[in-house]
Amino acid sequence: MVYPHISTSADLLKSTVRLDELFPYLKEQGAASAAIVNTKLYGILPFWEACRRAGIHGVIGLSAFIEFEEQQYPVVLYAQSNSGYGNLLKISSALSTRDKEAIPEQWLKAYRNGLICVVPNKPEWLLTDRSPVFRYIRELFGSAAFGSLERPGGISSEHERAFAELCDQAELPIIASHESRYLHQQDAFAYEVASAIGQGLKMNDPERKKPEHTHAYVPSRQEFETWFADQPEWLERTAEMLKSCQVTIPMDRQLLPVFPLPAETDKAIFISELCKSGLEERVPGYSQSYQERLDYELSVIGTMGFIDYFLIVADFMKYARDRDILTGPGRGSSASSLVAYSLKITDVDPIEHGLLFERFLNPERVTLPDIDIDFADYRRHEVVDYVAKKYGAVRTAQIITFGTLSAKAVARDTARVFGFEADELEAISKMIPNRPGTTLRSALKESPALNDWIIEREERKSWFKTALKLEGLPRHASTHAAGVILSPSPLVDHVPIEKGHEGIYLTQWPMQELEAIGLLKMDFLGLRNLTILEQIRGLVYWDTKKRIDYRSIPLQDAETYKLLALGDTTGVFQLESDGMRRALQQIKPTAFGDIVAVNALFRPGPMEFIPLYARRKHKQEAVKYVHPILEPILSETYGVIVYQEQIMHIAAKMAGFSLGEADLLRRAVSKKKREILDEERAHFTRGAKAKGFTEAEASEVYDLIVRFADYGFPKSHAVAYSIISYQLSYMKAHYPVYFYTGLLTNSSGNAEKTKQLLQEIKEKKIPLLPPSVQRSRHSFSVEDGQIRIGLNAVKGVPGTTVKALMAAREDGPFTSLFNIAERISALHFNRKSFEPLIKAGALDDFGYDRGVLLASLDSAIKHAELVKPNEDPGLFDDMGSTFMKPKYTKAAELPESLKLDFEKEVFGFYLSKHPIEREKEERQKSFVELKLLKTKKDRESVRVLGMVEDIKRIRTKKGDAMAFLTLMDETGPASITLFPVEYAKYNLLLEPHAILEIQGVVENRNQKTAIICKNIET
Repeated sequence: MVYPHISTSADLLKSTVRLDELFPYLKEQGAASAAIVNTKLYGILPFWEACRRAGIHGVIGLSAFIEFEEQQYPVVLYAQSNSGYGNLLKISSALSTRDKEAIPEQWLKAYRNGLICVVPNKPEWLLTDRSPVFRYIRELFGSAAFGSLERPGGISSEHERAFAELCDQAELPIIASHESRYLHQQDAFAYEVASAIGQGLKMNDPERKKPEHTHAYVPSRQEFETWFADQPEWLERTAEMLKSCQVTIPMDRQLLPVFPLPAETDKAIFISELCKSGLEERVPGYSQSYQERLDYELSVIGTMGFIDYFLIVADFMKYARDRDILTGPGRGSSASSLVAYSLKITDVDPIEHGLLFERFLNPERVTLPDIDIDFADYRRHEVVDYVAKKYGAVRTAQIITFGTLSAKAVARDTARVFGFEADELEAISKMIPNRPGTTLRSALKESPALNDWIIEREERKSWFKTALKLEGLPRHASTHAAGVILSPSPLVDHVPIEKGHEGIYLTQWPMQELEAIGLLKMDFLGLRNLTILEQIRGLVYWDTKKRIDYRSIPLQDAETYKLLALGDTTGVFQLESDGMRRALQQIKPTAFGDIVAVNALFRPGPMEFIPLYARRKHKQEAVKYVHPILEPILSETYGVIVYQEQIMHIAAKMAGFSLGEADLLRRAVSKKKREILDEERAHFTRGAKAKGFTEAEASEVYDLIVRFADYGFPKSHAVAYSIISYQLSYMKAHYPVYFYTGLLTNSSGNAEKTKQLLQEIKEKKIPLLPPSVQRSRHSFSVEDGQIRIGLNAVKGVPGTTVKALMAAREDGPFTSLFNIAERISALHFNRKSFEPLIKAGALDDFGYDRGVLLASLDSAIKHAELVKPNEDPGLFDDMGSTFMKPKYTKAAELPESLKLDFEKEVFGFYLSKHPIEREKEERQKSFVELKLLKTKKDRESVRVLGMVEDIKRIRTKKGDAMAFLTLMDETGPASITLFPVEYAKYNLLLEPHAILEIQGVVENRNQKTAIICKNIET
């Protein structure tokens, strides 16, 4: 039994065949050969591997169109040999990168070698006399050309005889074929829905391309043989044709890129010289231990064949530095390489921090190196562009990823195709959670409402059943956020490519498949925190002309550690969460190692050791070691195993393992497989006994390793990322105004984050200046040690208006509202843009109340329309500002409360003063700030003042009414619970925006804090 044409779900929404369901079925049918035929070369490798595992002969095909005399005709091309497979890669790549629908004659002539061309009995081949095309195919492909006939469901096409005659005339032998697009006949409808989703059309749309029949399933052996019972020779020919396709896809090669150097250059000497001069710069007069480590690393890198790789990374890092693009100090295990440090790929000295090279490249387990680099996110693309230009567009590509139909997406897409109304789509969105890992079945289980909704109507049942069948299918292709592939020769020799973004190609295969054939991925990651550091540095330079070099900040700065010990870490990379702040307050870091440890420990599991680490650090508890040999290894973390590297050191020191073996032990033990644990225990004990330890000692230490194998964190990564945490903390301690300005710039659009930052800025008594059309820049800026709000922080003001204001301001300051109107044109001067600016106080500089400015806006708009209706030079431009200036309209002053409401409307926060702050001053009592509630003890009495944001009234099981309030003061929100007795007493006071004084007791439950209300005053 053979299957000449299986389209798989990798061919986006053109098939619903999943490999995990297909192959058990093919084995059941005793399949000898199976061919994948998609419209792109998506999904080939997984299919190929599945064939190999199932013992089925795999064949690779491509469904395409050929051009002949300006017409297009469908064909199927099969790779018959390795050169044919190479040509398929090139044909698919050429079609996808040049946006061509069909293969032109000259391409077909160039790439026909090693290919079989099959002409299917599709209508396009039969509309008029097509014999010239048949002859053209026969001439080009000779004996590798065939005609194919389908009889889906055993039904012959009315054109079968005519098609067979054409094939006979052109001497094209006929094979039996069958296009499979779904596994079972009952999947025909689900496939049709998938196809409609792909076309973006509803099922009832007359434009929708419908399937020709409902038999495109994978037939059983018996069915296929019965359909062609009268033509057994066709079936035999199909089997022979597929068997003749003998291709091998080379796997597990090392297709490493090559760094361009003159042919006579010895690369080993070249990299060694580079490292020596780089290390001398970083560690002047370095010691013998550095030299030995460098020589050792270079010998491993040379033996493994990775010299070019390091040179390539060093080269693009140098490009980034020369262009002043901020790069991260390192990431992952690459920070443990002295070569990487010497070549300025990382900023972490592995010897100073006790990092092990084997954690990165293990000579006992050869894997491709993986250096991930962080760049300031808004400039990452510049480095990718540089690499593409240097190594050539044909050798450089970004990596494709496939988005699948998640539960919510498949439910909505299917409903849209079914023609459900907008309110039904809305209901579906609400009933299916967005949580990662949610499936339609799990959503149904946890939501009785969804179940009830489905059974209300017949079509909803059909909708849900169909969605279940399509869930998880690949839906669309996008670009991997970081990965870039560099190939030693043109990519199309190894992998099909397609058009990407910004002139860089995209591979047609995702990452795992590229790695399987031996191509090397490099990660160019955009890190927002580097952008923030970049902006803070830019703001300092702009204001003071002082250039900060983050690499030379001292790691022993007392002010920075004081800030960290207080947990004052809003805006500090990795140290912001409440839990992390508590950990910092417990540990009270006094050295860089403490930050590294807290970064490594703050994860589920190891977290439980934070209090122990803190007690031992502060000498409240003695440090104990299972065995004295562990002391030098574990003293830096007070006897707690925190890092994977410590486990490796222990195995090397106690059991005589090489560091490479120790890394293998660490990997093996973390898998927690019983037989591996026992094997390694014997290995460890043998080594320890040879070094004079007893079996009991060895066993005790081995148990410790097993216990901590899961907890261990790569110290190299913790050190590298702690450097970013430290740099941000240092800037916060020494340059707070610039620090907050940089953060505010970066959190524009995130109202919650902005509010939190502004609250802190107020607490630190850093003055905040309102936006100003005269002085504000586009974003937040520093002005005389104060923070000036940027014009883009005002909601509703288009970016084009801000640009126009900035440009007009170049010619001198504005003198009045009307002066702006005549300088920026009526295109930008309109109510939509200027009402928010007035409400925000951006025009207060003119000395008029906001009420007057709002009242004068209409006449200013008319003035703009008359004097400068658009960007073209106006009739009155030369008459200067002396011309026809309207007067301000008289109006009452805006009441303070309205002014505050307007500020909240256009900023999302109160700028001048929070109404609650004002209220507190008037009441002259002491109130607990709502943000401090979480520091209070359970059942502690508190008095708070706040504004009601939200009221949720419910009934208890007994039927009594009660309520939950969200109360807001200037520091943030809090939850208030009113039980039935208090609710009955105070219900009438509960209204949105009411300002209430509440006395009650604190309740801490499940990490949430609320106030149980006892008394309310207005």
